[in-house]
Amino acid sequence: MDIAERRPLQDAFAELSALPRPLHLIHLAAHYDFTGKEHREYQRTNIDGLRNVLELCKTLRPDRFYFASSVAACAFPPPGSALDESSLADGDHIYARTKRIGERLVKEYGAYFPSVIVRMAALFSDWCEYPPLYFFLRTWLSNAWNRRMLGGKGHSAIPYLHVRCAVRFYARLLDMHERLAPGEVLIASTDGCVSHRDTFAAATQARFGQPLSPVTTERHLAHFGLWLMEKLGEWRAEAPFERAWMGKYIDRRLNVNAQRTRERIGWAPNPRLYVLRRIPFLVENLRANPLEWQQRNLAALESHRVEPNLALYHLLADHAEEILQASMNHFLDADGEPLLRRYLDLGTEELLWAKRQLFLQLRNAVRTADKTIFRSYCRELAERRFRQGFSCAEVCRAFVAERDLVLQVLRKDPRASPLLSAVNTHVVGTFVVGIDDLQDVFEELAGGFEVGTAPVSSPESPASAAPAARTTEPPPP
Repeated sequence: MDIAERRPLQDAFAELSALPRPLHLIHLAAHYDFTGKEHREYQRTNIDGLRNVLELCKTLRPDRFYFASSVAACAFPPPGSALDESSLADGDHIYARTKRIGERLVKEYGAYFPSVIVRMAALFSDWCEYPPLYFFLRTWLSNAWNRRMLGGKGHSAIPYLHVRCAVRFYARLLDMHERLAPGEVLIASTDGCVSHRDTFAAATQARFGQPLSPVTTERHLAHFGLWLMEKLGEWRAEAPFERAWMGKYIDRRLNVNAQRTRERIGWAPNPRLYVLRRIPFLVENLRANPLEWQQRNLAALESHRVEPNLALYHLLADHAEEILQASMNHFLDADGEPLLRRYLDLGTEELLWAKRQLFLQLRNAVRTADKTIFRSYCRELAERRFRQGFSCAEVCRAFVAERDLVLQVLRKDPRASPLLSAVNTHVVGTFVVGIDDLQDVFEELAGGFEVGTAPVSSPESPASAAPAARTTEPPPP
């Protein structure tokens, strides 16, 4: 859910309060982008959202609260030195500033529950999913004119941590939580840092069989190049990933020394999962599964775009009982709906259960912006209704009636007006694919022949053979 929305967050915490102890809360939610601009989500999610969670934890009183900060919250150390657990959160990037405020908030709430601050390295997976590395690989392994160019001498470096190591890190904290000091700062990272030059060598070795020689650029010239690319992107209305603000970090090293954390909790990153050891696996996944590679990395880049479907999800939750009641009334009074009369044979209890399942699946599809599970549900439901003697026309008409009732209820709420696109995509669109799956199953079960269905917009004409999912959609709210 959206942690900046207090009311649904309160509902979630009410459920958490019923769980058995010990109860641990790991706070990973945050906004981070690479535009260098003051995006509103830095304040809304990283500060206001965190404050919402902490305020509710005053009542929940978890046995331990783990706050995911970042080594990027700290300023780059002087050459030859390294960040450690005692380093100040004094970075000047907008993300670093919000993490500094976050760490301060967590410590302020220490009077109500014990907490641990975890400064994490740049997380990556075997599919990459870390935007800077994704763009580097996309350029280095392409035919682009700048595929061999590195900013400065290529010494820019940060620490990385494989996501599997991060999971094991938190699992270790849970195992030994009683031995952690309140307010303790730990670092989830490998030691040292990995440079662009080393990553370039590993990537080109994995792709071309031997490391290519990079073309380095003078630092000030590289900085000017970043500025020029950003300006050209603005002129073309297509902003590049590389921005002028990145120029100040050319050839700087975010070196880390996490020895104290390793000794403190008895954890260390798996050497087999170090980034330079995993680069061949990243390159292989890029080569063998380019579509999934692209989807995963674009999702990592566009995470802030889930807001409309979350807002719609909460809107559906607010009207859940109203929608359910309207649906029951419509089906129980089916004299004007010949294709719905058979549903009365299910009985009130079975009918109510079926509707709750449908709305639950719809809300989950909206929340996750993923129709896959809803489609599976529709296929299973079609098999069940087929065995019960329902026709395809009857089941499709029921789905369209449910869709129309949802839209009618949403149309009455002024909060739905700015969500028009989300309604069309996540409500109407979900029903469209679901109805098509219903029809597919009925056709398969009927022996592979077309099954005649009444037009869903004209239930008075049951003899018509128009497919239900191909009728004109009603106007959105």
